[in-house]
Amino acid sequence: MRTLKLITIFLLLIMPFFLMSHTGFVPAAGRFAGIVSGQLIYGRGQDAVTLDPAFSQDDESNKVIANIFEGLVRFKPGAGTIEPCLAEGWRVSPNGREWTFFLRKGVKFHDGTPFNSDAVRFSIERQLPPQRDESAGYASFTFGMLESIKTPDLYTVQFILKYPYAPFLNNLAMPAAAPIVSPAAATALGGEFGDKPVGTGPYRFSSWQKGKKIILKENRDYWSKLPECPTLVFSVIKNNRLRALALKLGFVDIVDGLTPADARYLEQKGFPVMRTPGLDLNYLGFFTDKDPFDDPAVRRAVSMLIDRKHITELYKGAAIEANGPLPPGVLGYDAGLNPIPYDPQGAKELLAGAGYAEGLQFEMITYANPRPYNPAGGDTLAAAIQKELADAGVETVIKSYTWDQYKEALLNKEGNAFLYGWISDNGDPDNFLYTLFSTSQIENGLNTARYRNNEVDRLLVKAQLETEPALREQIYRDAVEIITQDAPWVFLNHSLGIYATSTKTTGFTPHFAGFAPLHTIKNDQEY
Repeated sequence: MRTLKLITIFLLLIMPFFLMSHTGFVPAAGRFAGIVSGQLIYGRGQDAVTLDPAFSQDDESNKVIANIFEGLVRFKPGAGTIEPCLAEGWRVSPNGREWTFFLRKGVKFHDGTPFNSDAVRFSIERQLPPQRDESAGYASFTFGMLESIKTPDLYTVQFILKYPYAPFLNNLAMPAAAPIVSPAAATALGGEFGDKPVGTGPYRFSSWQKGKKIILKENRDYWSKLPECPTLVFSVIKNNRLRALALKLGFVDIVDGLTPADARYLEQKGFPVMRTPGLDLNYLGFFTDKDPFDDPAVRRAVSMLIDRKHITELYKGAAIEANGPLPPGVLGYDAGLNPIPYDPQGAKELLAGAGYAEGLQFEMITYANPRPYNPAGGDTLAAAIQKELADAGVETVIKSYTWDQYKEALLNKEGNAFLYGWISDNGDPDNFLYTLFSTSQIENGLNTARYRNNEVDRLLVKAQLETEPALREQIYRDAVEIITQDAPWVFLNHSLGIYATSTKTTGFTPHFAGFAPLHTIKNDQEY
């Protein structure tokens, strides 16, 4: 304990010098000299890769993009529901294939050029064949269902889909692929646009010191309310402990990616700490087309032998238990859903009825490395599950692979069960349920469990056709109840994103997708 205290004191002493020499963060030091004001500083573990939304595939890029660019719609702060943004409203045709958006007038890009339907068309068509660059990773996901774009006038855009697809609205709220870019700037800058982005958002790009910081300035011509803080800085502080100490010392106003231990430390010091379930799921899957897990009773029995609460304790506060395939905040999530309970005695009775009264043996494959939904790593999780099952008389053999080898093993259906997880792209339940449980997704490998249920298939297609949120929600709840009882997976846990702010910073609501516009945040720090 004394050693830990000495290390902490040492870090506190070197913090100002570390930040100035390693992150180039002179503005933060200026706070102590009373020369900096009106800024909000966001401390994070990694730098952005690109600020061009067409090519962004990582959370750190999206955090910045969400403040420079806007889409036709956006997620409500801290929620999974959609609200208007650059489009004031929209209409969906009765057959669900034609989506008409009515654009906001008087909006300008940061370069002074006007936002209109031509800009929307340009932003999307630059990501589609024949213009599409293969590095535009999210284009096929976001616009793969798009047949054509029509622009009847400067403030109306019509998307004609190949088939009805209600999740299209969520796709348009994503910070990757969907935001609208300045055609003039993107054309003039070409490949440099990702380093000098131009959008319509509340902040405009100012400078980027790669690996250290990105500075944004308020967009004084913004169509809505101007940012509360005229300057927004994204500062890279890779070490988790140093990031927490930077907040304590007043070098930054918001930090993310905290460990549970650092979060507890900050809470003890009086700093607001927020925990947000991630758009992900950690699970033990069964090959439902192979013995012994082609029998639903055996799948349920193994589910009943795993104490999810005990497994979640592996993450020491960085995860919450799952009660089904959907995380909190996603349409269709039901906090009252009753998952298959931890019931060793009931499990033994099920196994006996299925012909395994003398015991069950199976092989479980796993990846070795940590994953966002499983920071403890696959080997650690597999060993914990193996012990849970061994205590109940079920023997497992673990086979571990590197990540790339593991994905090959999954495609080859090695073993009987597997550890895996999923991170959603757009926050829509379709991206969990249809993608991972529809029979149509078996051939492409996304339905890794090879799960088949005709009623689930029917419900998931019905939900894709339904554009009324309340009706979609009920359809998904019906599907989730069936899936949960069929037990193609043991639904283990969701990750927790852990954030903290200065006591002088108010209004910050982290989004479950890992990004949030920051222009509404107030920072009353005195410099």
